[in-house]
Amino acid sequence: MKQVFIEEKTFDKIDFTQNHLSKGEYEYCNFVNCNFSHADLSDIKFLECEFLGCNLSLVNLDRTALKEIKFKDCKMLGLNFGDCSEFGFVVDFDTCILNHSSFSDITSPMKQRVRLKQTVFKNSQLHEVDFTECDLSSSVFDNCDLTRTIFERTILEKADFRNSFNYSLDPELNRIKKAKFSQSGIAGLLDKYDIEIDMTD
Repeated sequence: MKQVFIEEKTFDKIDFTQNHLSKGEYEYCNFVNCNFSHADLSDIKFLECEFLGCNLSLVNLDRTALKEIKFKDCKMLGLNFGDCSEFGFVVDFDTCILNHSSFSDITSPMKQRVRLKQTVFKNSQLHEVDFTECDLSSSVFDNCDLTRTIFERTILEKADFRNSFNYSLDPELNRIKKAKFSQSGIAGLLDKYDIEIDMTD
């Protein structure tokens, strides 16, 4: 099958559930208010692209390359980022809904830990997202809802949780050296002990 190469193009309000995105490489492209729901994006390369106001729920990301990609105002339910190509994987999220997505790849013993160093999650909802065995060193969770999000054997060194909420993580199961937490968020580090913390003093 012929591979396309597309550069500096804006795709506006396209329904990719009906018009499939061609396999190939997309550089410096913008996808604006597009519908990718359940679409097959496997083996496609995206380089320095932006997705703005798109629905990417349940897309197939097998071997998809996401290199310096920005997602803003996107709906991204049930995605498995662990299936993406590891090479050059860099993503940022602003005002996105990532519920039930996974950045973990524990099913494949041959792949390395998913690297999310310095990733920014801003104003986003991450309910029940799986970060098992990810490297989130120096990442920032800015005003994010982390309800029932899974952190297990995760590297969280120098990660910043100060402005986020509803998180629960076990310091004994994760590496949290020099991670930053707010006083109100400390309770999320002690959930397993089933104790009550009085923050009024």
